[in-house]
Amino acid sequence: MIQHSILFVCIHNSARSQMAEAFLNHYDGKSLIAESAGLEPGKLNPNVVKVMAEVGIDISYKGTQEVFDLFKKGRLFQAVITVCDEASAEGCPIFPGVVRRMGWSFPDPSSFKGTEEEILENTRKVRDEIKEAVLAFIEEAKHMEYWVKQKLNA
Repeated sequence: MIQHSILFVCIHNSARSQMAEAFLNHYDGKSLIAESAGLEPGKLNPNVVKVMAEVGIDISYKGTQEVFDLFKKGRLFQAVITVCDEASAEGCPIFPGVVRRMGWSFPDPSSFKGTEEEILENTRKVRDEIKEAVLAFIEEAKHMEYWVKQKLNA
């Protein structure tokens, strides 16, 4: 079985990219292997840990990492998906090799204001949107091997 490495990137690797990584590894994790990183890694958002636990996925043990460390190590990814706003995504390095770059824009849970319940509710909405995007990507990725072969033969 061919495995495809997927990298999810956001600003701090504290929320959106962590959720996307967790969902992809939870729902596939065999043909697609996900990692996540941040442009400037921060600390894991505790509200994200809570809302992911609500759907049975424990990310409390996860640390954050910097995308440029992966780049400097020469890591290769078949897809790099930014999950932050477009302006921030511009800071993501171009990884060598056959890479498909995609951008998914989601609100940053660290920017949510209000009561604890309002913040959690908004974080749940982002979680659910990321889950749907990841599930759609998994469906699309069934054809990724073909896409990579076509690109190599072009």
